[in-house]
Amino acid sequence: MQIRDLPYSDPGDPDVRSGPRFLYWLGRNQLGGQLKSLSWGLLHQLGIAGLPVTVGLAVQAVIDRSGGRLALAGGLIVALGVLIAVGDTMLHRTAVTNWITAAARVQQLLARKTAELGSALTRRVAAGEVVAVSTGDVEKIGWFVEALSRFAAAATALVVICVGLAIYLPSLGLMVALAMPVLALAVLPLLPRATRRADEQREKAGKATELASDTVAGLRVLRGIGGEELFLGRYRRASQEVRRAAVRSARMWALISAVQVLLPGILLISLVWYGATLARDGRIDVGQLVTVYSAATLMLFPLRHFEEIAMAYSFSRPSAQRAVRVLSLRRSSREATVEGVTPTGDLYDPATGLMAPRGKFTAVVCGDPDEAGRLAERLGGHAGTGEENGEEDGEASAATPSVLLGGVALDEIPLDAARAAVLVQDKDPVLLSGTLRELLDVPSSGLVTADAALEAAQCGDVLSALAQASPDNDGDPMRTRITERGRSLSGGQRQRLALARSLVTDPEALVLDEPTSAVDSHTEARVAAGIAELRRGRTTVAFASSPLLLDAADRVVLVHEGAVVAVGGHRELLRTEPRYRAVVTRETDDEAAASAPDTTAGIEAVPAMKSIQEIEERA
Repeated sequence: MQIRDLPYSDPGDPDVRSGPRFLYWLGRNQLGGQLKSLSWGLLHQLGIAGLPVTVGLAVQAVIDRSGGRLALAGGLIVALGVLIAVGDTMLHRTAVTNWITAAARVQQLLARKTAELGSALTRRVAAGEVVAVSTGDVEKIGWFVEALSRFAAAATALVVICVGLAIYLPSLGLMVALAMPVLALAVLPLLPRATRRADEQREKAGKATELASDTVAGLRVLRGIGGEELFLGRYRRASQEVRRAAVRSARMWALISAVQVLLPGILLISLVWYGATLARDGRIDVGQLVTVYSAATLMLFPLRHFEEIAMAYSFSRPSAQRAVRVLSLRRSSREATVEGVTPTGDLYDPATGLMAPRGKFTAVVCGDPDEAGRLAERLGGHAGTGEENGEEDGEASAATPSVLLGGVALDEIPLDAARAAVLVQDKDPVLLSGTLRELLDVPSSGLVTADAALEAAQCGDVLSALAQASPDNDGDPMRTRITERGRSLSGGQRQRLALARSLVTDPEALVLDEPTSAVDSHTEARVAAGIAELRRGRTTVAFASSPLLLDAADRVVLVHEGAVVAVGGHRELLRTEPRYRAVVTRETDDEAAASAPDTTAGIEAVPAMKSIQEIEERA
């Protein structure tokens, strides 16, 4: 896999049983790139290992006054220099390619999982953790994958050099060969503590990132209540905890580095002392001593890869574990078993008893906005999350019944088919940057034009504003660029453009969560009428508590404490259902008690009837 071939057509099905298994799966899927990097790494390392031999030959040639052998040694050094340069260049190229392609694979997997779970993702994993996984953790995972082949090349080179020295000069070579495993493994007792400290640092850094993400997301609210300093103080404390944890972790890695400097130094001193003694006694040549000493010195370079791979693994393991936590989440506990089916018919939720008849505009009233959001997600084919069902692993409960569309369980059909059949627009839709034409260029049935959707969503003022900012002389609003998340527009304008985008798709069933919460009452009445007209004959479900939208619906359903408790028309429910009236009119408990009919005093029922008539007139 080359960088120019990215992105992957299919990033694969990862092993999410644990962080180490996920790292192994990544390395296995890059076996070709790892072997290339290993080959170039061996060329580079063995080229370096050959330098001591040629230097020893050159020194001995000078001592023996042999010009021919000196010229040969010089030629070998030049050849080795070329091999080292080529090997180092290609090693860096292939290793970085492994890093980037591994990071790209993980990012594609995360993007695919995000698209699969939708807005339910942030209810199961904190937004800050998702940000940390998709940024810093991806980089650390790529680092380990990249360092793995270089470590393998270094370890192989060390074995080859030790065997070669033992054969070339047993008296000194065996000393080096026996010392190298000690040098390579001396830091192992320190690694568990270093890993624990690195994990602690990573955990604190993740919490600080989550706090910063949540603070930025709620900055406007914080400013409104004067809470900036409070949250800034919290972030300062979290940041200081990260700093202290990083210092403690750095101390351990500094100790590991010191050990890897001290022990090789002791080896070199011992080697020089013993080798000089042998050379003085005439048992070895000076050139042989230079060769062995040079080889031992150059072996310190591949030894550094042992420290690097230990650091890379200790840093990437918790990162991989966090990535696994996200990638192991599933849309539901059920597997798709129905293929090639495009369901049509009534939309029914067995958990609450909510029924949205085919071709009707159904409005749903919930006293709890969070309950409404969860129900809207479930209608889109997402089963209740583990958090909602009290599970610890975050997977959907097998006992939660799936929503049915035309009698077909949405959990049993492929995700793309479920999304095409039921579209859910949440209460805070996101507008991606691009032109208005690109915004409305979404998969659709082709039966609803962009102009019709914009008109139904009452986007006339939005089009006028975009026309003034159009880059064309004719003021074409469709070519006007919308900034990131639609920040150049007001909240009501963003909401109506998102509604128009949903209407253009023209799904079999459209679920809207508070589609008019950010617009004024006059615009809201026209939007409600536009939705009812454009979606005539199509299944539409709107979660709302606005009388203007509720009055435009064909039927209204009241959901209370997770179950349907009343069904009827808006005006009918106002008269007959106190719980519905309390939600729609925002009655307090005292007002509800004052307006409730009293059979012991018939005159007390008059004010209540009068208030209902006033409500109907205002609606």
